[in-house]
Amino acid sequence: MNSYKYTALSATGEKIDGMIEAVDRLDASSKIRQQYSMILDIKEIKGVGALPGFLNMDIGGNKLNNKEFTLMCSQLATVLSAGIPISRAIRLIGDKVSDKTLKRILTQAGEDVEAGRTVSSSFEEHGGNLFPVTFIETIRAGEAAGDLAGAFDSMARHFNKQAKMGAKVRAAMGYPLFVLAVAVVVVMVLMVRVVPTFTAIFNDLGGELPLMTRMLIGISNFFKDNILYMILIIAVLILAYILYKRTPKGEMNLARLQLKLPVLGNIAELNAASLFANTMATMIGAGLPVTRAVQITSQVMTNLLFKEKVAGMVTRIEEGRTILDSMRETEIMPDILCDMVGVGEETGEMKHTLDLTAEYYDNELEQAIQSAISKLEPGLLIFIAIVAGFIVIAIYMSMFSMYSSM
Repeated sequence: MNSYKYTALSATGEKIDGMIEAVDRLDASSKIRQQYSMILDIKEIKGVGALPGFLNMDIGGNKLNNKEFTLMCSQLATVLSAGIPISRAIRLIGDKVSDKTLKRILTQAGEDVEAGRTVSSSFEEHGGNLFPVTFIETIRAGEAAGDLAGAFDSMARHFNKQAKMGAKVRAAMGYPLFVLAVAVVVVMVLMVRVVPTFTAIFNDLGGELPLMTRMLIGISNFFKDNILYMILIIAVLILAYILYKRTPKGEMNLARLQLKLPVLGNIAELNAASLFANTMATMIGAGLPVTRAVQITSQVMTNLLFKEKVAGMVTRIEEGRTILDSMRETEIMPDILCDMVGVGEETGEMKHTLDLTAEYYDNELEQAIQSAISKLEPGLLIFIAIVAGFIVIAIYMSMFSMYSSM
């Protein structure tokens, strides 16, 4: 949790200064609006009342295992459906999980709930930034509705679905890069280790070498003489990319670039639409107000441009605009997504319409991923074949040339 200092106006017009704990700036603003009519100023306070992060970490890191977390939600839903009290259910599941961080959180939460605290507030305090905001808000809504089992079941299905789709997106983006990286490494090994061996043999035998062989030897010598510089340049470029991405301007520029890339840009857009529809459906199904649902949805968007555009919808909706108009004003939302949300608003079946839309975009995303792999894979194989073929032909031509001259 982060600390925020704020200045707000009460209903009577009195200026109020205070501090609040929240996941992020949007969450802090939402909490403050629940108490005061207007926010005049809000800023994050760094390092208040907290030890450095590395002093609070467990050995092995302080990160949740997504698979264990999803399984925990499913198990809690099952146990609660059987009529077991929530405090006992948390203890039972906490004893079974293998993830150390999750076990610690569940142990502390179980003690808090036994002492009379709500499940959501306990998870929010001990889970900190580890638990997704969608999880905390859904559990809070489930408590208010008296249906914690349903809330945990909803989260289990939601995160299981997101994990599967995320894995498919990573596979589409990671597979070509992995193959290309392997190809580059193989070529570098050939140029630095294998080709020089043949070069020494050619030099011993003498004779005029074919043009392709001379080109291969020149490339090999270049790699051999400059391999350390090439590795250093690659390392610097990677470091520069990481540092640039960490800047607000850099992250935004890369987010825009991601959406413009051929093939992969379409996957990124479909993934954003799928995230939006799935998260909104889950939040509205949990009973959250539309503005809060949109606010939470903005926080789960993986592309920064979509994150900021969706966050900007909150203000428009609070001003009285429809969700459809607010989405269209972002100028990046797909037309089908906007039209389906508009139908949901008109019919009053927003949850059902969003579920259908989410299913549509999940299918489109899966097909786009398969299409991307089918297009990229042959291209990479052709590139590898050309490079390998050039090396093999250059070596064989030199061998034939020498045999003919003997």
